[in-house]
Amino acid sequence: MIKRLAFLLFTTLFLMACGAKKRTVHANKTPSVSQVNEPKKHIESVPGNKNDAYPMPEDTGEFIKFSITSVEDYIETFSEIAQFEMKAYGIPASITLAQGILESGAGRSTLTQRTNNHFGIKCHTEWSGDYDFHDDDEKGECFRKYNHPMYSFRDHSEFLSSRARYSFLFDFPSDDYKNWATGLSKAGYATDKHYPQKLMSYIEQYQLHKYDTDIVNQGYVAKIEPKEYDYMTHTVQKGDTLYSLSQRYFVSIEELMKLNKMKDTGLSVGQQLIVKTAKSK
Repeated sequence: MIKRLAFLLFTTLFLMACGAKKRTVHANKTPSVSQVNEPKKHIESVPGNKNDAYPMPEDTGEFIKFSITSVEDYIETFSEIAQFEMKAYGIPASITLAQGILESGAGRSTLTQRTNNHFGIKCHTEWSGDYDFHDDDEKGECFRKYNHPMYSFRDHSEFLSSRARYSFLFDFPSDDYKNWATGLSKAGYATDKHYPQKLMSYIEQYQLHKYDTDIVNQGYVAKIEPKEYDYMTHTVQKGDTLYSLSQRYFVSIEELMKLNKMKDTGLSVGQQLIVKTAKSK
C-alpha cells in the first residue's frame, strides 16, 4: 500500500510539474493505410525498474501527448526525467536531453507527435510494442511507439545500456558529455557526420551539462551490469555492408573491423566475418 501511494504521488507531482496545458489524451486511432495489412500490436509490458529507477506511469492504453512550445519548454518538461535516468543508468542527462531535442525536434516533430518517440529508435527485430511508419534513411521505416513520453526515455536508457556497440560509452565519466557525444556517433547511433557537434551545441547553448553536475554532486554512480557476449560467424550476403551488419548485431563498425583484422570496409559475397552481440537475458 505504501509503495502504491508513493507511485501515485510521484506520477501526480510529475504531471502537475509538466503543467495542465501540456497533457493531451488521445485514444489510439485506426492504423494508417500503410498499416492496414499489418497485425496491430500493443505494448505488452513497460520496461522494468532497473537499479531502483523511478516507476513508470500505468499504461492505460491511452495516448498521452505533451504540447511543447519551445526548446526551453522541452528542457523544463523533461530535465527531471533525464536526471532520474542518469541516476539509474549512468547516461549523462545532458546527452539524453540533447538527443531528445535533436531527434524529436524538441518534441514537436511529426513522428514524435504521432508516436511519443523522442529518440528516433526504430523497431528492430526484438520490439514487441506498438509502432508506426515514417520516412527516414529509407522510405516507410518502422519506429517504436509509446503511449507516454516517459516510456520513450526509459527505452532510450535500456537501448543504450543493453547493446554491445554502446558498451564503451559507459567507461566515460557520466558527466563527460563530449566523449559521449562523439562516442554515440562512432557507435553508429546516427548517420549524420555532424551529430556530435549538434549534440554539443545544444548542451552548451542551453547549459544542459548543469543537470549532469547536479547528479554527480549528489554522489550517484550507476551500477551498470557487466555484459556477456556471444561470438558467431556471419556469411556475407549480397547487399551487406559493415554499417548494416553493425545495426544487425549491435556492434560498432570499428569493432567489426578489429575483430576481423580488416584494413578497409570492403566486403565480398561469401566472406566469413566474426561478429559479436550481447547475450540475451
